[in-house]
Amino acid sequence: MAEITAAMVKTLREKTDAPMMECKKALTEAEGDMARAEELLRVKLGSKASKAAARVTAEGLVGLYIADDAKLGAVIEINCETDFVAKNDDFVKFVADIARLVADKNPADVAALSALPFEEGTVDSVRSGLIGKIGENITIRRFQRIETANKLASYVHGGRIGVLVEYAGADEVGKDLAMHIAATRPKALDAAGVPAADIATERSVAEQKAAESGKPAEIVAKMVEGSVQKFLKEVTLLSQPFVKNDKQTVEQMLKEKSASITTFVLYVVGEGIEKRVDDFAAEVAAAQAAAQ
Repeated sequence: MAEITAAMVKTLREKTDAPMMECKKALTEAEGDMARAEELLRVKLGSKASKAAARVTAEGLVGLYIADDAKLGAVIEINCETDFVAKNDDFVKFVADIARLVADKNPADVAALSALPFEEGTVDSVRSGLIGKIGENITIRRFQRIETANKLASYVHGGRIGVLVEYAGADEVGKDLAMHIAATRPKALDAAGVPAADIATERSVAEQKAAESGKPAEIVAKMVEGSVQKFLKEVTLLSQPFVKNDKQTVEQMLKEKSASITTFVLYVVGEGIEKRVDDFAAEVAAAQAAAQ
């Protein structure tokens, strides 16, 4: 039997908003498997358990650059340790400059970007210098570049959510799409783009819920399929109710405006990153022990 620690319970509670005791029970049943425990909570508590699933903890900024002709752009996420540094002028400038560099030079990956000439050295040497100046670790996490014959639009919310959209249509449509994506955070344009693992997880949760209903197998199968289809409509951009008019879907809005969308990039700062949780009391005790 895996040991269920207070830290594990705390982590699961932060991810799900579920009560402490429910978190402990789920972890015990899952033998310490965090992902399985979260799934168990969703089966038992429904949507309450997924409220904070997208909560992010790492700090930093999303940077965006679009050329004047709106046909070339880039989005980048650069992380730091605290929100305070994310507001530092030097850090903000670094993020903006590197986003433009990505657009101009089209590096293959973070390693290639880090090696590019920049200011008096390379991107990586400037990053290292900034670390020394600010006193906090800084990492380039990810980026994406789009060059198109159509148009690009972007939206940044508070520096923490960034969207880059490739579309055809009026400028207003691009702006509306970018803001909608930032607000609803779709996983893909349509069902074909949703990761198979996400669909499998939803199907598993639905099957477990349906099994508890005691209904006949054919009814259970319909319940499961209905739940999966509902999930896909909620997480695919074209199927979502348009934020400025929830009487129509995004797909219907685009048709009405004689517009289309090819792709989008959505970055949320720290998404999927586990931030270190410092135990101040433990640090003090360790410092005292070391001093003796």
